[in-house]
Amino acid sequence: MVKTPKLRSPTGMHDILPADQSFFQKVYTTASSIANFYGFEKIDTPLVEDAELFVKSIGMSTDIIEKQMYVFRSKGGDLLALRPEFTAGIARAYIEHGMFNLPQPLKFYSFGPLFRLERPQAGRFRQFHQIDFEVFGEQSPVIDAQIIQIFYNLLRELKFKNLMVEINSIGDRQCRPYYKKLLVNYFRSRENSLCADCRRRLRYNPLRILDCKEEKCQPVKAQAPQIVDHLCLECKSHFKEVLEFLDEVELPYRLNPYLVRGLDYYTKTVFEIFDGSEEGQKGDALVGGGRFDALVRLLGGRNTPACGAAAGVERIIQVLKERSKKESAPPVQVKDVFLAQLGGLAKRKSLKLFEEFRRAKISSAESLSKDSLKTQLRSADKAGVRYALILGQREALEGTIIIRDMKTGKQETVKIEKVIKEIQKRLKR
Repeated sequence: MVKTPKLRSPTGMHDILPADQSFFQKVYTTASSIANFYGFEKIDTPLVEDAELFVKSIGMSTDIIEKQMYVFRSKGGDLLALRPEFTAGIARAYIEHGMFNLPQPLKFYSFGPLFRLERPQAGRFRQFHQIDFEVFGEQSPVIDAQIIQIFYNLLRELKFKNLMVEINSIGDRQCRPYYKKLLVNYFRSRENSLCADCRRRLRYNPLRILDCKEEKCQPVKAQAPQIVDHLCLECKSHFKEVLEFLDEVELPYRLNPYLVRGLDYYTKTVFEIFDGSEEGQKGDALVGGGRFDALVRLLGGRNTPACGAAAGVERIIQVLKERSKKESAPPVQVKDVFLAQLGGLAKRKSLKLFEEFRRAKISSAESLSKDSLKTQLRSADKAGVRYALILGQREALEGTIIIRDMKTGKQETVKIEKVIKEIQKRLKR
């Protein structure tokens, strides 16, 4: 007999099991609360977009486009892609729906799944989730600082303590071309000391060499020219003001002259936020973002300054789960009543009564699928409920119900139509 192979989730994609749902909900609820305070509006874009959107915006020579994007042909022949990030889709929606005609700036936030075909590892998946905040139509450096502050506050709300902000400016179309020439000249003379990927990047996207994590490239990268020394006056002034705003709100940061981010649409400010250990070690980046003033124009819209960032939900949850193992388990919410029933008629009446408790906002539990009264009362005791409501065949026929105080064991029979008010009265004592 041939054994049927076990079906599993695709490599790098994971189920979010009930035990993890509370972590996701906590992160999303915190993000929504912060978005509401800062005046950001929710936007949802399709999981699938034209592949050209990402090729145009992210850049043909980036790792995302070259190696990681899920691309496929539809039956109609369209070349589509699963979204690898949020910004391009939101920029497309901004143009498509004529939102440049609305009073600017516009503030958007979104969260949900993204897809990248990369090597799965701890906290990194092929289907993953992010929280994204974007501001369109504002060129002031104060927005750069506020985006950083929003994500810093988000992580602080989630009880992250040892946060490290790294920040840099990568210039714009005025000053970056000259810097790229300097960079190419520097790395070309040391090409043999670079990894294979960086030798290829040298021809197509030299800035990405600064983002390389290969140990072989680190000594060469450390001596490379720094872009902050070659910024034009406008970019230098913009960056200086961003740092002054961060100083004003006393948000700690560290200048990283080799931080460039991995997407071509960034201009001027780029930043990342890390979870630093108590020993001062830098972990993985939890947040990354920056300014992308040329993106909307690149996609066919008007010249629109913009800034934004995204946080990796799985990486955040990984830290939250590790922390929860060390801390005592959070208290379980105790229900006020447990509805126990016995017999077909009692089960039908219990189903209706349970809905009445929901409408009355009385927290309730039940075991409608169980028939043994003893088993149900054992479940009520284990759950620590204050009152068990017992509805047997006799009570169902007589229109009554038994209220048992689970602490004292005392029981009282009341009319079923009065049980809601009776429980409300007891809960107020």
